Amino acid sequence: MAGNVENRGNNRWRLEVSLGVDQDGKRIKKRKTITAKNKTEAKKRLAEFVTEIEAGEYIDPSKMKFKDFVKEWETKYGMKHLGAKTLETYKSIINNYLIPTFGNKKLDEFKPINIINYLDCLGEDNARKDGKEGGLSSSSIKYHYRVLRNIFSRAKEWIIIKNNPVESVKPPKVTQEKTSVYTKDEVIELLELLKNEPIHQKLMVTAALMAGLRRGEILGLQWDDIDLDAGTISINHSLQYTKEKGYVLGPPKNNSSIRKVSIPMYLVEEFKKYKRTKSKERIQAAELWEGGKYFYVFSSWNGKPFYPTAVGTWWRRFLKRKGFKYIRFHDLRHTAATLLINEGEHAKTISARLGHADIKTTMNIYGHYLREADEKAANKLNSIFGNTNAK
Repeated sequence: MAGNVENRGNNRWRLEVSLGVDQDGKRIKKRKTITAKNKTEAKKRLAEFVTEIEAGEYIDPSKMKFKDFVKEWETKYGMKHLGAKTLETYKSIINNYLIPTFGNKKLDEFKPINIINYLDCLGEDNARKDGKEGGLSSSSIKYHYRVLRNIFSRAKEWIIIKNNPVESVKPPKVTQEKTSVYTKDEVIELLELLKNEPIHQKLMVTAALMAGLRRGEILGLQWDDIDLDAGTISINHSLQYTKEKGYVLGPPKNNSSIRKVSIPMYLVEEFKKYKRTKSKERIQAAELWEGGKYFYVFSSWNGKPFYPTAVGTWWRRFLKRKGFKYIRFHDLRHTAATLLINEGEHAKTISARLGHADIKTTMNIYGHYLREADEKAANKLNSIFGNTNAK
């Protein structure tokens, strides 16, 4: 099967493979345009192209359907560049929404209006797949937009389509609702209720409250990450669980999420007591140890990490048992932020402590709390200078 490469300029190369002649004597050729650094790389891609054709796996870009490209996207991009949990979320949206809607539509037939109509439908009644009434939340709709943008960006990058239809569609606006959090007095009451709970559960709640850690960051902590002398926690990992891969220990949410957080002396002393208990457990487990080379801070007696959803299950049952105000476990992280805001900490400090990508994220999530704190400050100034001016 003969083939050749042709330089099209700007690192673009056209691959051409000859398949002989048809019954009318016309030459049968398959062509494909790629990006490559040099001719050597282009020839390597040509060999791969020939292999695809011989295996019957090659699909002409002009005839490629959305569902067929998504398979290519998953193996060539998703599995290599997305975190395991992120890929699982993407695939859930793809399989439950995008394939049923766009599966048989050819890639080059997509127009921006198709994307706009799809996103609009997600907000309508019966759009949910969990049986609940109403449409998807604004944040969920934006996540669908994000998935579509990623898929079509790869299709354009790989020169399968000339234009990305999602590029011409404005990202959906997210309505940032005020999160449920605990007040300072409620946190004090909560810590009192936790006193007689198992130490690992008490520490997970306290770490979320005092260090602003995400659930995956808490479960991914190893004892090497905690410097009990310096009173700091280094967040280097996040533990997730997926149906396909099981436990996955990977980096935190983004580069900014890799950080070092100072913790109060109260929490340091609690960790010291807990570490003595865990060290004894590891020795007693001996050959039954299932932690491998990892020594997780939060694990069962034999070193096996906790199942992520077990944290939320315990948390809901604990609050119900105590008759205490319910907020999500993740909202303990929001509580940490609002407590700092009310104590007058600068948004930039809070952003770095929470591991946000930039201060804009902090402002978007906690803007209303920052405004409330600013109003309180203005009222204090008014009480001082207002009385002065009245004299």
